[in-house]
Amino acid sequence: MPGILVEIWQANAAGRYNHKRDLHDAPLDPNFTGTGRTVTDADGWYQFQTIKPGAYPWGNHHNAWRPAHIHFSLFGPSVLTRLVTQMYFPGDPLLEYDPIYNCVPDTSAKQRLIASFDLEKTIPSYALGYRWDIVLRGRDATPMEK
Repeated sequence: MPGILVEIWQANAAGRYNHKRDLHDAPLDPNFTGTGRTVTDADGWYQFQTIKPGAYPWGNHHNAWRPAHIHFSLFGPSVLTRLVTQMYFPGDPLLEYDPIYNCVPDTSAKQRLIASFDLEKTIPSYALGYRWDIVLRGRDATPMEK
């Protein structure tokens, strides 16, 4: 959909968010805010250039870790229309232990939360590229937080 505001927020490469409530003792990166926003183009496409976030511990249970992920927030034509979801990275061994990822009951829906490596999006000698399509409606819709 064109003209959708897309916001992201994420932990830094060490697995720490840049806000006061994050008590993880990993280092903060003074050059990384962990947030971004853009508006989809006329064809509904968006793009971000960021770092791959690190996994981080959280107090859900003993030795619990969140897998690397990026939060997405989409604002529709009305400020009252907001959808929130998370994107994960392929091959992350922590996915099978993550209760947030695993609250999605359908296996194919879970797979839609995982980005795919995209060589065309890769910047040579600089950054790997991933593609993640957000589908808003239909049977292939991206799972959203409620």
